Amino acid sequence: MPDSARYLQHRPEILEALRRGEAAIDRVMEGTGRLFPAGRLLVEADSPNTTIFRLRKGWAGRLRTLEDGRSQFILIFLPGDLFAVKSLFVTHSPDAVQALSEVVVEQVDHRILREAYERDADLATRCMWQVIEEERRLHNWIVGLGRGSADERLAMLLIDFRGRLILSGALPPDAMAYDLPMTQEQIGDHLGISNVHVNRVLRAFREDGLVTMRGRRVTIGDLDALVRIAKPLLDLSERGRPEFVGKREAGTGGEGKGGNDAGH
Repeated sequence: MPDSARYLQHRPEILEALRRGEAAIDRVMEGTGRLFPAGRLLVEADSPNTTIFRLRKGWAGRLRTLEDGRSQFILIFLPGDLFAVKSLFVTHSPDAVQALSEVVVEQVDHRILREAYERDADLATRCMWQVIEEERRLHNWIVGLGRGSADERLAMLLIDFRGRLILSGALPPDAMAYDLPMTQEQIGDHLGISNVHVNRVLRAFREDGLVTMRGRRVTIGDLDALVRIAKPLLDLSERGRPEFVGKREAGTGGEGKGGNDAGH
């Protein structure tokens, strides 16, 4: 992960520690990569979990299912993300983690990572960064679910995925299309709206030339217009990054510039 932009709003003085921590995790997880099919539960809900994972390829989602069958995708993990980091500190996971596509994940037992965590401050910093990044995403999503319209939520979702894929190196910087391995029902479970509502918003976006979604291929036709819809829900760091809002919008706003990666 050589690009410092991967760590949104990081303090400049911890950048090298984050990079060294990433390299330390590489060493701890070396040779552990495994391939799993779409739909596989990587972590089971309400069960002991002893493993910390890093997603190398594909998509996964943290999922909570209620007793009556209703479900919510809480977070979506993309390449480069660590997940189940809380297994360092707690014995059980209240939520499942499910592969949304075919995935390649690396893994390490919590005891091995705990030992490395205690002796290597850089590795500990990188683990804590993942928790901080998840908190940032969750804060955004809480605001979106509580105050955002369906249009704003879906626009933010599509922009967030594109920006994170670019930052991870999975997409080139100017990419306007990517594969989204989620059904409309799963998208609705994440957005907190019905499958019918997802379809209605996507149809309106298509008719306005903003986004088309054929099969699972998302193509953004007008990034500026999509950003204008999503902007109330984008946080400071996203508004200042061209990976999320495009070069023109990132160059005009000024929000987030002081805390981003300029000069590093």
